[in-house]
Amino acid sequence: MVVRHDKKNRKYFGTRRWGVGNIKNARGKGCRGGVGNGGKKHKWTRVTAKFPELMKHKGFTPWDQKKLKEITLNEIDKMAKDSKEEKFTAELGDYKVLSNGKLSRPIVVKASGFSKQAAEKIKTAGGEAIVI
Repeated sequence: MVVRHDKKNRKYFGTRRWGVGNIKNARGKGCRGGVGNGGKKHKWTRVTAKFPELMKHKGFTPWDQKKLKEITLNEIDKMAKDSKEEKFTAELGDYKVLSNGKLSRPIVVKASGFSKQAAEKIKTAGGEAIVI
């Protein structure tokens, strides 16, 4: 096969500037004085990628405020099926019960919180939803 033109890297071997004018122009980072992401908001990409929860955050969160864990009705139903008790009681201290799934039998659920639909589904199955 006939070579119609040399590759650019072959063309510029032996030269210092590789066709970019002043050597400053070929540095890649521009004239930022050797500072990584200088010239923009300093290290902003790291903040947006790694810590998005810090953006537009005002005030502070009290140290004693806890975020509730989540559990679904499917998981509670599995717990009830695994136990041999006739009247199953699920005591879930730091949980909020979500309405994903169904209950196959009446269950008494004691938890820190319930979604509206979860409380309705528990009552329609014949159980109780008790807020601790």
